Amino acid sequence: MAAPSQPQKSTYDVIVIGAGIQGSFTAYHLAQRHKDTLLLEQFLLPHSRGSSHGQSRIIRSAYPQQYYSRMMPDCFRLWQQLEAETGTTLYRQTGLVVLGPPGEPELEACRRSLGVDDFLDAAALAQRFPGFRLQAGQVAVLDSTAGVLFADRALRAVQEVFRRHGGTLRDGEKVLHIQPGATVTVTTTAGVYKAPRLIITAGAWTGAFVEQLGLHLPLQPLRIDVCYWREKQPGSAALGSVSPCFLTLGLREAPHGIYGLPSIEYPGLMKVCHHHGSPTDPEKRDQAPSSAPRPDIAVLSSFISSYLPGLETQPAVMETCLYTNTPDEDFILDRHPKFSNIVIGAGFSGHGFKLAPVVGKLLCELSLGKEPSYNMAHFAITRFPGVLGAAQ
Repeated sequence: MAAPSQPQKSTYDVIVIGAGIQGSFTAYHLAQRHKDTLLLEQFLLPHSRGSSHGQSRIIRSAYPQQYYSRMMPDCFRLWQQLEAETGTTLYRQTGLVVLGPPGEPELEACRRSLGVDDFLDAAALAQRFPGFRLQAGQVAVLDSTAGVLFADRALRAVQEVFRRHGGTLRDGEKVLHIQPGATVTVTTTAGVYKAPRLIITAGAWTGAFVEQLGLHLPLQPLRIDVCYWREKQPGSAALGSVSPCFLTLGLREAPHGIYGLPSIEYPGLMKVCHHHGSPTDPEKRDQAPSSAPRPDIAVLSSFISSYLPGLETQPAVMETCLYTNTPDEDFILDRHPKFSNIVIGAGFSGHGFKLAPVVGKLLCELSLGKEPSYNMAHFAITRFPGVLGAAQ
């Protein structure tokens, strides 16, 4: 909750809506630039209603898209900076293996992004990491820089530094209305705030906010099953905490991709998830009946049976998370086409957490009218047809 000592004022340099990892890093960069910043969060912190909760996320250098892989050195540097600022360990290096069929274009692109020459075949992978079993002819790329980000800890850390730099964080305040103009007015359940700049990073709720502003973004919230699978032999070296993270690209058995993290969160349980989910209304996510069919579990069970034989084939623990996908799974990082003092960060499509330090920097730069640190063409609102008509 907002600290009692924080001033109850109504005017700021910038308002940020949404205190997930993207909004929190945006506010962090603004505060470091001495901007008086208000960060609003509709739920009481900490909470598990959005996309930034949970104990772990993968961070990796390997990316098929160059525009992401070019950001990763900066991301690693900024995560390390946050660790130094808070004296908190936020990253554990485990390595990552990217699994796929030979010749798969995205797998080849990952190899190039890492600057490595060779693939690992089934025998080489099994020798290096006995817990993994590739199918005949399949290959893997090793990203030795990759590892696990401690997500909950990271979110607390960035919010701590934001406040330390003079930022104001108010949780338990739902935004009811946004009035655009040279000065933007934001009405919440607890007050009315004004600022010349607004940044919306509201995750699955972003679509509803921008609808108020005449903008129809193709954002689809998905309810994701986050599954943990028990090791058949707890603490075995093959699948214990020394195991790397992994993800799949182009495997017939995993059309939307499968990823996994070693047993760091729950002892003896490996996190393995399908990069796919069911469309949901974020307001009703927790109302889904437990008896609803979950086809993703069958996909995961089959994959584990073939590729991770050291795990039980039924999940021991199941949690949920929200993804907010764009049609191309690239982010939206752009100014509103009509109200240039309103900036939108959305559609992180289940792969945004690791990139949050740079996303926050870019949203900060857009809001302050600075030249962005990276090419923003892939993140423009205008790449989606039909979006601008209602906004003009």
